Amino acid sequence: MSQDGLILARWWETGQKNKIKCTLCPRHCLIGPGQSGFCYIRKNIEGKLYTIGYGRPIGFAIDPIEKKPLSHFYPGTEILSFGTAGCNMGCKFCQNWSMTKARLDDSRSQYASPQDVVNLALKYRVPSIAFTYNEPVIFGEYVIDISRIARQNGIKSVMVTNGYIDPEARKEVYEFIDAANVDLKAFTEKFYYKLTSAHLQPVLDTLLWLHNETNVWIEITTLLIPDENDSDEEISAMCEWIINNLGTDVPLHFTAFHPDFRMRDKSPTRASVLLRARDIALKAGIKYCYVGNVHDPKAQSTFCPGCGKELISRDWHAVHFNNIKDGKCPYCGYEIVGRW
Repeated sequence: MSQDGLILARWWETGQKNKIKCTLCPRHCLIGPGQSGFCYIRKNIEGKLYTIGYGRPIGFAIDPIEKKPLSHFYPGTEILSFGTAGCNMGCKFCQNWSMTKARLDDSRSQYASPQDVVNLALKYRVPSIAFTYNEPVIFGEYVIDISRIARQNGIKSVMVTNGYIDPEARKEVYEFIDAANVDLKAFTEKFYYKLTSAHLQPVLDTLLWLHNETNVWIEITTLLIPDENDSDEEISAMCEWIINNLGTDVPLHFTAFHPDFRMRDKSPTRASVLLRARDIALKAGIKYCYVGNVHDPKAQSTFCPGCGKELISRDWHAVHFNNIKDGKCPYCGYEIVGRW
């Protein structure tokens, strides 16, 4: 592979009229000669599909793992974070659109091999790597190679993802992944179709597959947008589905929207809306529910479902104390699910 990031892609088949059918995500883009798919970084070059995002990250940062957000996966630790250009959804409310809507030609990417990425984590003694900022599914080949080397070096790998991936591709992409925060952007097909140019069911299918057929630790995030997905009825329906299909232990995060990209006319989400959603989730039976993008230490901390004692104290993304001992509450012995 040359340092221009051009390698033959996985997950595609030859179609009619010199077009290629990409089978990485449910879009199944039909890509003509010289064209790229919806995500911008998978391109038909002389009748073959290439991934032009491989080895071309846009920026690295060392974040608190709570920023992903993950609250039950090695809390208080740091994580090496990076993404590329492009995305396989078209969210009108994208909070990181400068990357997700960028083409590699317009971005400030630098070459980094999978070993280079792992070496960065080793250099800075960071125990985990996050594929984040844009949608990591679209650079799945890069994800596989990095996460494989990371596991060989005792480093964890985390997907921060929209969950929009083909059933066959996900078996390979998630082979060496340790945790995922999945954006469940809403709980209606209308929202997904209107505001993301995608569909709800494939995301639900990914959550079911992760829960039932893998050892990947999962948490769920929903960005609440005023008058779009924040009704009591929709939040209740979503919580009911989570409980019935994934159980009561999967941590759920409600985060605040701010006006951006093509939805600058919307108001920011009020903190009271997030707290109302959290209350609905807790009353429905979800044991761990958190709020984000607002300052509320109580709603960002972890409490024992058994005795109610505060076990992990958080303020924004800072962990002040973690009293969980051997995966249990030290006060009543209740088992707290997670990776500690």
